[in-house]
Amino acid sequence: MTKLKFADRTDKKAVETGTGFAPKFDENGLIPVFTTCATTGRALMQAWMNAEAISCTIETGEAHYFSRSRGELWHKGATSGEFQVVKDFRVDCDQDSLWLVVEQKGGKCCHVGHASCFFRSIPVGEKITGTVKLGLPPIA
Repeated sequence: MTKLKFADRTDKKAVETGTGFAPKFDENGLIPVFTTCATTGRALMQAWMNAEAISCTIETGEAHYFSRSRGELWHKGATSGEFQVVKDFRVDCDQDSLWLVVEQKGGKCCHVGHASCFFRSIPVGEKITGTVKLGLPPIA
């Protein structure tokens, strides 16, 4: 794997409007990444990347993340067969968040067996009368 070099972050204007890729990692060397389905636009998952995960994703065209719970690089699908083929990879304006658009192979994204990790809904516009109960509406 080639060692990816990131652009300098000292020039705020260049970070926000330039063409250099200068991701802002947190104190643990991680940056959040939101992943959506290229076909449906559905939210699939939110995870984290480090520099190595970004490099592997760019070089292979398949999603790689950093598992905070295991403390290691995670090639999505390597054990489950639920690979994510990257169709688009974006960074936000101040380069502190990433967005992957993927073709989800295998039909499931979530480790508990759902097509999306966002399979539960939180009620809004209702009076709260105690503990909030999550809904399970079908996702079209």
